[in-house]
Amino acid sequence: MTVYQLPVEVSTFTLWLAELADRFPTGGGWYGVFSERDPEGLRACFDGAEILPWDVVESLLQDAGEPAGGPLALRGRTLYLAAVGVHDRRPGGATALTELRGRMDHERRYAESRAHELLGRLRAVPAPDPAETARLEHDLAWTRDDHARAVARVTDLTARLARLAPPPAPTAGPSSRPARAGRRPRGARYAWLEDGDDQGPVAAPESVPGLPVGGAAAPRGARFGASSSTSPGGSAAVPGAPEADSAEAARAAANAVYALRRLRAQGRSGEAHALLCEALNGPPARLPALAEELHRAGLGADWSILLWEAASLPPGRLAAVAGVLADEGRASDCEQLLRQGVSRPVEELAGACGALRAEGHHREARALLTAFLRVRAPEDAARLAAEDPRGLVPQLLEAARAVSAARERDLLHALRVAGLAGS
Repeated sequence: MTVYQLPVEVSTFTLWLAELADRFPTGGGWYGVFSERDPEGLRACFDGAEILPWDVVESLLQDAGEPAGGPLALRGRTLYLAAVGVHDRRPGGATALTELRGRMDHERRYAESRAHELLGRLRAVPAPDPAETARLEHDLAWTRDDHARAVARVTDLTARLARLAPPPAPTAGPSSRPARAGRRPRGARYAWLEDGDDQGPVAAPESVPGLPVGGAAAPRGARFGASSSTSPGGSAAVPGAPEADSAEAARAAANAVYALRRLRAQGRSGEAHALLCEALNGPPARLPALAEELHRAGLGADWSILLWEAASLPPGRLAAVAGVLADEGRASDCEQLLRQGVSRPVEELAGACGALRAEGHHREARALLTAFLRVRAPEDAARLAAEDPRGLVPQLLEAARAVSAARERDLLHALRVAGLAGS
């Protein structure tokens, strides 16, 4: 019998994955989600027969409590790139990548269509039907996650295919043509600049007022964990970004809406989505002004999209956004954001609840727990309580009492089974 030996690069990456798995908490988390959805595929990746998609790796880093920019993640990214480099160059690798990219692009289009369908159904739900609203919001949150994962994988697969192409031919010598300074910035952040000839210098990105000038943000979510704009613990700190005053917030909102209208008119929905995601990386204090400007311009649907993406922010950042919305009188937006976040792993929800209470937003913390109890199983609530029994058990019982007597009984039973409440 022929025994296939993994390339050393693939084997090293799988060993790193095993090291990461040792840090997972018992049960639940994103690992539990992936195990339930595709146990054979996940096992093949841990065995080295396939390479685990990087968006999944980022989610597993979050399960392990490791920051996306930390030493373990950076080492894993280096090993991942080495592994895919070897894996993709096996016989038939380019063909397999092309087929997989086609499937992922199909998944992306399907998730986008499904999200539009669910949004339409959500808007048609009568106001007095909170259970149906919560169910649709739960489905839409997962559909958004599927869409963002498909987008991330199409991007990654495209880059991997590009690395397999003939490198560009070397130049015969230094070019005699002068370098063109200050080419026009490209991307959604600069979409309000007038189209035209690229000749001549233009304003550098740092001098364009109104929007953040960092790298374009990919669609975000819990799968990506903390980013460079958050601390390892998920705090909402934004290095070098002072709180914007009302004039700056209004100017940023006007610029963003102008850019969005142009992108939508040109059918550039991907860039429009990236621009909305990037707005979440800026100071949370600017978001209420953006909400007002979007609604004034008839772009309320874009504000809904932004809220869906905000629901997948790291816990501290989620709490910061919810707190700003509540403080600025946008209570319904705040509650919608919190309802949409309840599909996340319980570890993250515990962090978000703690961050809200630490900032004095007790009402919002109760809203988060109440929404959680409406759509998640009592066993999930017991797992959430186990993250901070002293603080969360009484809070969950109070929230369950507000939902219904039956929900309170079910929660008490689950807490007793888990050893978190008396008989």
